[in-house]
Amino acid sequence: MTFLQPLTLTGRHVILEPLRYGHHDGLVAAARDGDLWKLWYTSVPTPDGMGAEIERRLAMQAQGSMLPFTTRLIDPATGGPGRIIGMTTYCNVDAVTPRVEIGYTWNAASTHGTGTNPDSKLLLLQHAFKALGCVAVEFRTHWMNHQSREAIARLGAKQDGVLRSHSRTADGVLRDYVVFSILEHEWPMVRNGLEHRLAKHP
Repeated sequence: MTFLQPLTLTGRHVILEPLRYGHHDGLVAAARDGDLWKLWYTSVPTPDGMGAEIERRLAMQAQGSMLPFTTRLIDPATGGPGRIIGMTTYCNVDAVTPRVEIGYTWNAASTHGTGTNPDSKLLLLQHAFKALGCVAVEFRTHWMNHQSREAIARLGAKQDGVLRSHSRTADGVLRDYVVFSILEHEWPMVRNGLEHRLAKHP
Protein backbone atom coordinates (compact mmCIF):
# COMPACT_ATOMS: atom_id res chain seq x y z
CA MET A 1 0.00 0.00 0.00
CA THR A 2 1.58 3.27 -1.12
CA PHE A 3 0.92 6.69 0.37
CA LEU A 4 -1.12 7.76 -2.66
CA GLN A 5 -3.88 5.53 -4.01
CA PRO A 6 -5.79 6.28 -7.25
CA LEU A 7 -9.23 7.72 -6.56
CA THR A 8 -11.92 9.91 -8.10
CA LEU A 9 -12.70 13.31 -6.63
CA THR A 10 -15.95 15.07 -7.52
CA GLY A 11 -16.57 18.79 -7.05
CA ARG A 12 -19.11 21.35 -8.21
CA HIS A 13 -17.74 21.85 -11.72
CA VAL A 14 -15.14 19.15 -12.29
CA ILE A 15 -14.41 15.49 -11.72
CA LEU A 16 -10.81 14.41 -11.18
CA GLU A 17 -10.41 10.79 -12.20
CA PRO A 18 -7.32 8.57 -12.36
CA LEU A 19 -5.39 9.12 -15.58
CA ARG A 20 -5.56 6.23 -18.05
CA TYR A 21 -4.55 5.58 -21.66
CA GLY A 22 -8.15 5.82 -22.81
CA HIS A 23 -8.10 9.57 -22.04
CA HIS A 24 -5.59 10.24 -24.84
CA ASP A 25 -7.92 11.64 -27.50
CA GLY A 26 -9.85 13.78 -25.05
CA LEU A 27 -6.62 15.23 -23.69
CA VAL A 28 -5.36 16.02 -27.19
CA ALA A 29 -8.61 17.88 -27.91
CA ALA A 30 -8.27 19.81 -24.64
CA ALA A 31 -4.68 20.82 -25.42
CA ARG A 32 -5.76 22.00 -28.88
CA ASP A 33 -8.26 24.32 -27.15
CA GLY A 34 -5.92 27.30 -27.06
CA ASP A 35 -2.89 25.52 -28.56
CA LEU A 36 -1.53 25.38 -25.01
CA TRP A 37 1.73 23.62 -25.89
CA LYS A 38 2.82 26.75 -27.78
CA LEU A 39 3.08 28.75 -24.53
CA TRP A 40 6.83 28.68 -23.97
CA TYR A 41 6.64 29.07 -20.19
CA THR A 42 4.41 26.00 -19.69
CA SER A 43 4.99 22.29 -20.21
CA VAL A 44 1.72 21.23 -21.81
CA PRO A 45 2.33 18.18 -24.05
CA THR A 46 1.92 18.52 -27.79
CA PRO A 47 -0.77 16.45 -29.48
CA ASP A 48 1.91 14.12 -30.85
CA GLY A 49 3.55 13.87 -27.44
CA MET A 50 0.41 13.22 -25.40
CA GLY A 51 0.82 9.45 -25.44
CA ALA A 52 4.38 9.69 -24.12
CA GLU A 53 3.27 12.10 -21.39
CA ILE A 54 0.52 9.71 -20.27
CA GLU A 55 3.09 6.90 -20.14
CA ARG A 56 5.51 9.08 -18.16
CA ARG A 57 2.92 10.04 -15.57
CA LEU A 58 1.66 6.48 -15.17
CA ALA A 59 5.24 5.22 -14.77
CA MET A 60 5.80 7.75 -11.98
CA GLN A 61 2.54 6.62 -10.39
CA ALA A 62 3.82 3.04 -10.40
CA GLN A 63 6.96 4.26 -8.63
CA GLY A 64 4.88 6.05 -5.97
CA SER A 65 6.19 9.52 -6.86
CA MET A 66 3.08 10.90 -8.60
CA LEU A 67 -0.69 10.49 -8.64
CA PRO A 68 -1.98 11.82 -11.99
CA PHE A 69 -5.55 12.86 -12.71
CA THR A 70 -7.56 13.69 -15.79
CA THR A 71 -9.86 16.67 -15.29
CA ARG A 72 -13.39 16.47 -16.69
CA LEU A 73 -16.26 18.91 -16.62
CA ILE A 74 -19.39 17.75 -14.87
CA ASP A 75 -22.13 17.27 -17.47
CA PRO A 76 -24.93 19.64 -16.39
CA ALA A 77 -27.55 17.39 -17.97
CA THR A 78 -26.58 14.19 -16.18
CA GLY A 79 -24.42 15.29 -13.26
CA GLY A 80 -21.86 12.75 -14.42
CA PRO A 81 -18.52 12.97 -16.23
CA GLY A 82 -18.47 15.32 -19.21
CA ARG A 83 -15.74 16.30 -21.62
CA ILE A 84 -12.06 16.17 -20.72
CA ILE A 85 -10.49 19.59 -20.16
CA GLY A 86 -6.99 18.88 -18.82
CA MET A 87 -4.64 17.19 -16.36
CA THR A 88 -3.30 17.69 -12.84
CA THR A 89 -1.24 15.67 -10.34
CA TYR A 90 0.05 15.15 -6.88
CA CYS A 91 3.83 15.03 -7.31
CA ASN A 92 7.12 15.44 -5.37
CA VAL A 93 5.59 13.06 -2.86
CA ASP A 94 7.02 12.95 0.66
CA ALA A 95 5.11 10.24 2.53
CA VAL A 96 7.15 10.60 5.73
CA THR A 97 6.52 14.27 6.55
CA PRO A 98 3.91 14.00 4.82
CA ARG A 99 3.61 16.64 2.08
CA VAL A 100 2.90 16.78 -1.65
CA GLU A 101 3.09 19.21 -4.52
CA ILE A 102 0.11 19.95 -6.75
CA GLY A 103 1.53 20.44 -10.21
CA TYR A 104 1.78 19.61 -13.90
CA THR A 105 -1.65 21.21 -14.20
CA TRP A 106 -3.26 22.60 -17.34
CA ASN A 107 -6.83 23.18 -18.50
CA ALA A 108 -8.35 23.99 -21.89
CA ALA A 109 -8.27 27.72 -22.61
CA SER A 110 -12.06 27.95 -22.98
CA THR A 111 -12.49 26.89 -19.32
CA HIS A 112 -10.24 29.57 -17.85
CA GLY A 113 -12.16 31.85 -15.50
CA THR A 114 -15.15 29.51 -15.23
CA GLY A 115 -14.44 28.12 -11.75
CA THR A 116 -12.88 24.87 -12.89
CA ASN A 117 -9.41 25.64 -11.52
CA PRO A 118 -10.46 26.67 -7.99
CA ASP A 119 -12.80 23.68 -7.89
CA SER A 120 -9.96 21.34 -8.82
CA LYS A 121 -7.64 22.93 -6.26
CA LEU A 122 -10.30 22.68 -3.54
CA LEU A 123 -10.68 18.95 -4.20
CA LEU A 124 -6.93 18.28 -4.20
CA LEU A 125 -6.15 20.44 -1.17
CA GLN A 126 -9.03 19.01 0.86
CA HIS A 127 -7.90 15.46 0.15
CA ALA A 128 -4.27 16.30 0.90
CA PHE A 129 -4.95 17.91 4.27
CA LYS A 130 -7.89 15.84 5.48
CA ALA A 131 -7.38 12.36 4.04
CA LEU A 132 -3.61 12.25 3.60
CA GLY A 133 -2.76 14.30 6.70
CA CYS A 134 -0.30 16.56 4.91
CA VAL A 135 1.39 19.29 6.92
CA ALA A 136 2.01 21.34 3.78
CA VAL A 137 1.08 21.39 0.11
CA GLU A 138 3.48 22.93 -2.39
CA PHE A 139 3.07 24.62 -5.77
CA ARG A 140 5.76 25.48 -8.32
CA THR A 141 5.58 27.52 -11.48
CA HIS A 142 7.87 29.09 -14.06
CA TRP A 143 9.14 32.53 -13.03
CA MET A 144 7.78 33.99 -16.28
CA ASN A 145 4.34 32.39 -15.93
CA HIS A 146 2.72 35.42 -14.32
CA GLN A 147 -0.80 34.08 -14.86
CA SER A 148 0.03 30.94 -12.89
CA ARG A 149 1.84 32.87 -10.15
CA GLU A 150 -1.16 35.15 -9.68
CA ALA A 151 -3.54 32.18 -9.64
CA ILE A 152 -1.51 30.39 -6.96
CA ALA A 153 -1.32 33.55 -4.85
CA ARG A 154 -5.12 33.94 -5.14
CA LEU A 155 -5.47 30.51 -3.55
CA GLY A 156 -3.89 31.94 -0.42
CA ALA A 157 -0.53 30.21 -0.88
CA LYS A 158 2.58 31.99 0.40
CA GLN A 159 5.70 32.37 -1.71
CA ASP A 160 8.61 30.44 -0.20
CA GLY A 161 11.29 31.45 -2.67
CA VAL A 162 12.75 31.02 -6.14
CA LEU A 163 14.74 28.01 -7.36
CA ARG A 164 17.11 29.63 -9.84
CA SER A 165 18.37 27.67 -12.86
CA HIS A 166 16.56 24.67 -11.42
CA SER A 167 15.96 22.68 -14.60
CA ARG A 168 16.07 22.89 -18.39
CA THR A 169 13.19 23.14 -20.80
CA ALA A 170 12.89 20.72 -23.72
CA ASP A 171 14.97 23.11 -25.86
CA GLY A 172 17.71 23.34 -23.22
CA VAL A 173 16.92 26.74 -21.70
CA LEU A 174 17.44 27.00 -17.95
CA ARG A 175 14.26 27.62 -16.01
CA ASP A 176 13.68 29.44 -12.69
CA TYR A 177 10.82 28.15 -10.52
CA VAL A 178 8.80 30.11 -7.98
CA VAL A 179 7.83 27.93 -4.99
CA PHE A 180 4.66 28.50 -2.96
CA SER A 181 3.08 26.52 -0.13
CA ILE A 182 0.00 26.27 2.04
CA LEU A 183 0.51 24.99 5.59
CA GLU A 184 -1.96 22.85 7.47
CA HIS A 185 -3.04 25.64 9.84
CA GLU A 186 -3.64 27.95 6.85
CA TRP A 187 -5.95 25.47 5.14
CA PRO A 188 -9.26 26.58 6.78
CA MET A 189 -8.78 30.16 5.56
CA VAL A 190 -7.75 28.98 2.08
CA ARG A 191 -10.77 26.65 1.95
CA ASN A 192 -13.12 29.51 2.85
CA GLY A 193 -11.61 31.66 0.11
CA LEU A 194 -12.00 28.93 -2.50
CA GLU A 195 -15.60 28.26 -1.50
CA HIS A 196 -16.36 31.99 -1.73
CA ARG A 197 -14.88 32.10 -5.24
CA LEU A 198 -16.85 29.03 -6.30
CA ALA A 199 -20.09 30.60 -5.07
CA LYS A 200 -19.66 33.11 -7.92
CA HIS A 201 -19.81 30.25 -10.44
CA PRO A 202 -23.05 28.38 -9.64
